[in-house]
Amino acid sequence: MRGLLAAVFAALIAASPAVAQTGGTLGKIAESGTIVIGYRESSPPFSSLGPDKQPMGYSIDLCLRIADAVKQTLSRPDLAVKFVELSAEDRMQKVADGTVDMECGNSTMTLTRMEQVDFTLATFITGASLLLPEKSKVGSLADLAGKKISVVEGTTTQKALAQQLAREQVKAKVVTVADHDSAMKLLAKGEVDAHAGDQIVLIGLVRSSKDPAKFVVAAEPFSYEPYGIVVRRDDADFRLVANRTLAGLYRSGEIIGVFEKWFGEWGGRPSRLLLAMYALNGLPE
Repeated sequence: MRGLLAAVFAALIAASPAVAQTGGTLGKIAESGTIVIGYRESSPPFSSLGPDKQPMGYSIDLCLRIADAVKQTLSRPDLAVKFVELSAEDRMQKVADGTVDMECGNSTMTLTRMEQVDFTLATFITGASLLLPEKSKVGSLADLAGKKISVVEGTTTQKALAQQLAREQVKAKVVTVADHDSAMKLLAKGEVDAHAGDQIVLIGLVRSSKDPAKFVVAAEPFSYEPYGIVVRRDDADFRLVANRTLAGLYRSGEIIGVFEKWFGEWGGRPSRLLLAMYALNGLPE
């Protein structure tokens, strides 16, 4: 009898659309009983460690919503959620090789990255800018001629910075660092004159620093950075669960509450471009 029940259960699982793809993310999660979320430790307010040493942020909240949707899709409320820290350099590879099921930080959607991974619907729009010492006279990339500027290695900002410096024919020394925290230390010591990064992340770094008055963020961005949650390629079932979750948040307007939770205390409001992104991605059922 037990053998018959086991065979019937196995047949039902095999026939279920949610886990039909052997090796797909939903199948992997169902088999392991765990949803693995990759996060970045120093990218506030999108992904960072809170006072309780647990990941928190705008992107983390969105991924936890997706995790809840996965539990419903698989009818598995018992699924555990596990967090794995990722770096700027290894985040794409860790999604591609199955170490994590999705990366929830501030990853820019690019066509080159789509050769290795895939992305959900867009989750945010920002641009790269400069973090500067409070008394700096630098206002744009053009003012960095002969100066040092740091950037996190392996980011889209690194590529955008190189392209823009070349386009404007600005000869500055680019110093690559492992993460934003390392750059903040260099900037505080005067070892670099500026740090390049996504503008909203730079604002988060300033606000979470010990002395925010010592830093300023340049007003004008020099690149276009649309964020998305990173998922594996050729995995339409899992991506559909994620996109359905995000579209529902956008369509219902619940996303504004998530935005205000992480940006409201800064006095931040969604830009017109971001509001348009929410509206355009609020896909109907």
